[in-house]
Amino acid sequence: MEPFVLANGLELPPVGFGTYKAAQGDDVGVLRAAIEVGYRYFDTASFYGTEGALGRAIRESGVPREEFFLATKLWKDEMGYENAKQACENSLKRLGVDQVDLYLIHWPRPDLVSDWRTLDRETWRALEELYYDGYTRAIGVSNFLPHHLENLGEEARIFPMVDQLEFHPGYPQIEAVEFCQRCDVLPQAWSPLGRMRMLSDPLLAGIAAAHGVTGAQVCLRYALQKGVMPLPKSSDPTRMAQNLDVFGFALTDDEVNALDAMPQTGWSGEHPDRDRTLV
Repeated sequence: MEPFVLANGLELPPVGFGTYKAAQGDDVGVLRAAIEVGYRYFDTASFYGTEGALGRAIRESGVPREEFFLATKLWKDEMGYENAKQACENSLKRLGVDQVDLYLIHWPRPDLVSDWRTLDRETWRALEELYYDGYTRAIGVSNFLPHHLENLGEEARIFPMVDQLEFHPGYPQIEAVEFCQRCDVLPQAWSPLGRMRMLSDPLLAGIAAAHGVTGAQVCLRYALQKGVMPLPKSSDPTRMAQNLDVFGFALTDDEVNALDAMPQTGWSGEHPDRDRTLV
């Protein structure tokens, strides 16, 4: 499959590796295994606590830094113009690099603050300057819905290049994904397997059996055919490899439509505009 291409021409591998809870302290075993399996795109965040371990795993891998694509995010309490610049500096230090490939705002509404519009714009202004100053090769957001993106667009010099969204069968966020694609924003899927909750669903299991693949591979192929870059995570090298092996089959239009229409399944319970609800 061809790489995904951002609005500024930067190319991304079709499948990335999510690092949330992928490392504890100095334990880089999972990350080292992911590199050995073949992953080169790694998604981390200041909130994840995996930046230091990821940087170490990359340095120890023997693979040149330029072969990796590193994305990280600033957390809710790091928003604001000055805070965002400091947050980026802190992330670079923890990763042990001079530049990241993608820098993101993690959530649009920290603690549901009332004046989120101004806070988001001030934070985004900092990201634009970080981009122009060469600290990151691309900038974007995470968990931003269309109205959050429109707010940034009212003053932005650069529109977000990426938007990470919870995306999987049973929670495809079709309106948000289509809005991103109309605006030349690459949608990425966090939790593309729905935290494994829907893999026993009869529809998904039937599609997997028809193609001789796993339910997880169906979820990832679904994302790719919807134009969404998936960011799966796993601690098992066999499953890591399976999650990269999603290019030998294709879902039919009927199968994609059926997955689009699945009842809500596997939702994390996280929503950017309200407090956490029941999962």
